[in-house]
Amino acid sequence: MQYRDYINERVHSLYWNDDLNCATTSLLIFPEIFHINLNSQIIDAAIGMPGAGQYGAQCGLVAGGLMLIGIQGKEKGLEPKDIVKKCNNFAKGFEDEFGSLNCRNLRPEGFKPDNPPHLCEEITKKAILFTLKYLNF
Repeated sequence: MQYRDYINERVHSLYWNDDLNCATTSLLIFPEIFHINLNSQIIDAAIGMPGAGQYGAQCGLVAGGLMLIGIQGKEKGLEPKDIVKKCNNFAKGFEDEFGSLNCRNLRPEGFKPDNPPHLCEEITKKAILFTLKYLNF
């Protein structure tokens, strides 16, 4: 995929230089690739998305992908029911590819106080590439 090197470098930078989470990272990278302007409130909303505030629920990488599908779907004039169907298919595909939609299952080592930082860097890179592939970009 033509964006692999860019995504690898950008994810690494956003994690280690800016100390961002997976959802925020993906929501910053997708607009860069798709030339979309996001309202800063969308980025602000992503702060607690990963695992529902480290609860271990839906992964922020899934949530970021779903948000992108909604944004792109509206831009392309899709009906809400068609966006919902695309989101459903994305979630099924993500689960097939990664084994779960839940952060507690996807995050290496789970959530422990002594976790090293940015455990999800590699899965973030893979999930962003998966999302781009799903969108046929």
